[in-house]
Amino acid sequence: MTPTALRALPSRAALSDSVSAALRARIVDGSYGPGEPVRIDVVARELEVSQTPVREALARLEATGLVVREALRGYRVAPLQSDEQIDDLIETRLAIEPLAAARTAAVADPAVLDRLAETIRQLDDVPTDRGREATAAYWQWDERFHELLAEGSGNDYLLAAYRALGGHVQRFRLMGDSGVTDAADAAREHAAILEAVVSGDAERAGAAMRAHIEAVRDRSHRERDARS
Repeated sequence: MTPTALRALPSRAALSDSVSAALRARIVDGSYGPGEPVRIDVVARELEVSQTPVREALARLEATGLVVREALRGYRVAPLQSDEQIDDLIETRLAIEPLAAARTAAVADPAVLDRLAETIRQLDDVPTDRGREATAAYWQWDERFHELLAEGSGNDYLLAAYRALGGHVQRFRLMGDSGVTDAADAAREHAAILEAVVSGDAERAGAAMRAHIEAVRDRSHRERDARS
């Protein structure tokens, strides 16, 4: 990954946010592999910032579980999720995301609905191959679709709960074998969610999201069985 310098930002908090986002992106796209050290001095040099916002960003990522800190060794990227952790992650998504979809349908913010429709169009345009670039693009728009549904709920706590899972969800997506080859299934599921949200039917929107995540779980289990 080509290091991207982070230019001067209006506040220390904003700089820490940007460093955190840059590190999170490197972790979820696999640029930093599981167990790989994340050296504060190296990151600071690559991003052209001081070490302070890097430390702050890593502390925040540690709280989400994306990195771990070891005494006398510093920070490392967390190992990939175990099968049990993946099941727990999906269970948590089932508790959060159907509610988010239902709330977004009830709020029916036209701007959010337009952005949701745009993410579906972008997903449809991604080539259905296993190339790294296509896979990364597909999951980027998939993540945006789900995040928009949390944003559109109008519930800041619900959005915060979803974002706390975000990096783990992305890592789960990228470690799967199916990649965008399951795009046809996901596209039908996303279309059903969007249709329900646009109709303003909160109950149907929640049910459509639940069906989608359950289908993701089932595909994950099939991949797991194929590996064993």
